[in-house]
Amino acid sequence: MEFPKNLKYNTEHIWVKVNRDNALIGVTDYAQDQLGDIIYVDLPEPGYELEQNESFGTIESAKSVSELYAPVSGHVVRVNESLKDEPELVNEEPYDAGWLLEIKLTNENDLNDLMDNLDYEEYLESNG
Repeated sequence: MEFPKNLKYNTEHIWVKVNRDNALIGVTDYAQDQLGDIIYVDLPEPGYELEQNESFGTIESAKSVSELYAPVSGHVVRVNESLKDEPELVNEEPYDAGWLLEIKLTNENDLNDLMDNLDYEEYLESNG
């Protein structure tokens, strides 16, 4: 499994890639592996306001339905529309084509609560 160095991670297996005031959000390779074949992703519309650690949608696999929890606070500026027709992109490319949302950050301090790739790997080892 891979956990890119340029991302931040939360304990709910969501990653964040920051680019100035915006951030892409997606599920980790570990999460997609645990879920199995993704068949549906329910995401908020642009304009929705995310609050750190609150649920913002669901991801459904052949095995289960899981809540998605915001790693940071912000306003949704873009949703990955490709996931409507191809939810399996989350399985195939969790860090690229399978991203979920792009947001405008409203509290950069939220990033201080996240883990880097090494801390996330350690977290998985002790909580996996």
